[in-house]
Amino acid sequence: MKTSIIGYPRVGGLRELKFASEKYFKGVLSIEELRQTAAQLRSAHWKLQQENGIDFIPSNDFSFYDGLLDAACLLGIVPQRYQELGLSPLETYFAMARGYQGDKGDVKALAMKKWFNTNYHYMVPEIDDTTSIQLAGSKLFEEFTEAKQLGISTKPVLIGAFTLLKLARFTGSKKAKDFVPAVVEAYKAVLSQLNALGAAWLQLDEPSLVTDLTAEDIALFTELYDGILSAKGSVKVIAQTYFGDVRDCYQQLQALPFDGIGIDFVEGKQSLELVRKHGFASGKVLFAGVLNGKNIWKNSYKQTLNLVREISQHASEVVIGTSCSLLHVPYSLKHETKLSAAFKPYFAFAEEKLRELAELKSILEQANPEESSLLIENEKLFSAARLTNDNAVQKRVAELTDADFTRLPAFEERKAIQKAKFKLPLLPTTTIGSFPQTAEVRANRAAFKKGSITEEQYKQFNFDRIAECIAQQEEIGLDVIVHGEFERNDMVEYFGECLDGFIFTENAWVQSYGTRCVKPPIVWGDISRSKPITVEYSVFAKSRTSRLVKGMLTGPVTILNWSFPREDISLKESALQIALAIRDEVLDLEANGIEIIQVDEAALREKLPLRQSDWQSEYLSWAIPAFRLVHSGVKAETQIHTHMCYSQFSDIIRDIDAMDADVITFEASRSDLAIIDVINECGFRTVVGPGVYDIHSPRIPSVDELKQGLHRMLDKIEVSKLWVNPDCGLKTRGVTETWASLTNLVQAAQEVRAALE
Repeated sequence: MKTSIIGYPRVGGLRELKFASEKYFKGVLSIEELRQTAAQLRSAHWKLQQENGIDFIPSNDFSFYDGLLDAACLLGIVPQRYQELGLSPLETYFAMARGYQGDKGDVKALAMKKWFNTNYHYMVPEIDDTTSIQLAGSKLFEEFTEAKQLGISTKPVLIGAFTLLKLARFTGSKKAKDFVPAVVEAYKAVLSQLNALGAAWLQLDEPSLVTDLTAEDIALFTELYDGILSAKGSVKVIAQTYFGDVRDCYQQLQALPFDGIGIDFVEGKQSLELVRKHGFASGKVLFAGVLNGKNIWKNSYKQTLNLVREISQHASEVVIGTSCSLLHVPYSLKHETKLSAAFKPYFAFAEEKLRELAELKSILEQANPEESSLLIENEKLFSAARLTNDNAVQKRVAELTDADFTRLPAFEERKAIQKAKFKLPLLPTTTIGSFPQTAEVRANRAAFKKGSITEEQYKQFNFDRIAECIAQQEEIGLDVIVHGEFERNDMVEYFGECLDGFIFTENAWVQSYGTRCVKPPIVWGDISRSKPITVEYSVFAKSRTSRLVKGMLTGPVTILNWSFPREDISLKESALQIALAIRDEVLDLEANGIEIIQVDEAALREKLPLRQSDWQSEYLSWAIPAFRLVHSGVKAETQIHTHMCYSQFSDIIRDIDAMDADVITFEASRSDLAIIDVINECGFRTVVGPGVYDIHSPRIPSVDELKQGLHRMLDKIEVSKLWVNPDCGLKTRGVTETWASLTNLVQAAQEVRAALE
């Protein structure tokens, strides 16, 4: 029995790459020092996998920003506007990822979207009619050689040709099929160079194969690999899938000359049945994803051993591994010095999952696996009750009725009531909620957690920042203002800390995109709210201004999707528990005079099944009602906002409308305002605020640029249904660029408004 992983986290156990990259962006770290940090991390990760006996260790799973962006650069898919800047290769790479505004020019970043059903974001490759796809980079080969020099033989990893073309954005008249010959030659060149370097295996990641495939998709996949695999030489090639099953192309995969096929047996609902029904091609290696790569609970060895035995009956050679890359879990429990000893045995982060694979391998190789001390010890974890159950919470969920999910009066009547009450101007301006988290803000929070300042001192600092933020928003002329969220570490972690049923970590960081990392809470038991969470700060903010102030909350689906969930109850049950807790907070805000309340559902699409046939039955049937439950009890005069970002929403736009919010703000600028066409075509009822500029880039949009965006929106959206706002929260941005951008936003809105009146 051999072991394999698909990929490993890359930002560092203590976020070393994040901090080095941010110093490089600020000009206080050289490019050589940044590369040195990266090399140290790669070396540490490879050696750790080697020490745990991993037989198939990946290389080129490291990235300075994003793996799909790396693949685009490797294959020369660099739009002309970035090439024309005349920057170094790495600076050009970062310009594509973050945008660039300097003496060499002014360009926006590439679009960014969610990576399938995860909280990771990828950069969307952009292909126009003049793009010349060919092997142009060397990163994949350099990192393979780097590992080899350390005495470690790796399997290089690269996004597969089919997934690359499926996820790319084609900006001209040509489509994916027009680039097949060039893509085939580019991948053949990769294989040729790997042959020359002595690589034994190449892993080509093809997660797009687990989505709904058309006959044209399967034909495209087959055409690509008929060509690519003709140049294998001595290199063996793995078609690696994850996040689901390959029911639409299982037999085509078997027929193509891949040497190995990676199949997900955790999220792949039909994976085992496919293997049972059709068998597995002789002479191929089945890379079986049997260890959950997305959640942090310890693996049940007994269940996994039974699964591996079943799989082995149908395949001549099985390699056990993770269901997906370990990019989606934290690094190691060794960094958790404060987590209770009662909790730790139940968790397995990335490093612990390596150990789990080693232990499973050891058990499988024993003559009598059932007598293994490793198996017996593991079974003890699953034989005793460990979760915190709250009968009152369970009873409250059980007693919900249809009326609890319906807000009255209906939308149009509420809209008229709110218009008369608020008397907002055309194109009202606002932000999504958070303002920059400066070093001073973070230091205040850290000091309070360490006990070096009192709660009174901590709160007074936040009150002072709120007062300053309110005054500045008034000064630049925003119509609906926010308190700035200076008390919040993260939009989910903060609420988790204020709710019963969650537990927390010190350093369980997971990369979301680029240098952005999050520390998801862990759902340990039933969830409830024991006291108000945001009321004090919202009420203070309201007392400092005569303008409308939005209360800011995170919605139940996003809280759940950005946490590590329980596995003993359904996601629906957990979502409804959280929804009731947030509902209590909404009603408290309303009772304390907060007239506009935003309940963010940034991650609404995240757990949406990858196959459309499962959308309603497995997700939307409870995710949309969970949001409606949050706000169904408020008065008609209370305006409910929500926010969504960095996902493809066009195919569930009617479900989003059914959330029955009064105003929805969307990320739109980074996706070139594509959401506007969808909103216009489907007769979207809800008032909308498509983001007019990208907050994930440090560049400052000009007034003219913002006005152009607003005019594009007004070509397709009624002026009475349009708000003006950035595309996401401003927490990660610098102070100077934030206020400069917002000042331009307000001026643009006012100038367009004046021309309309």
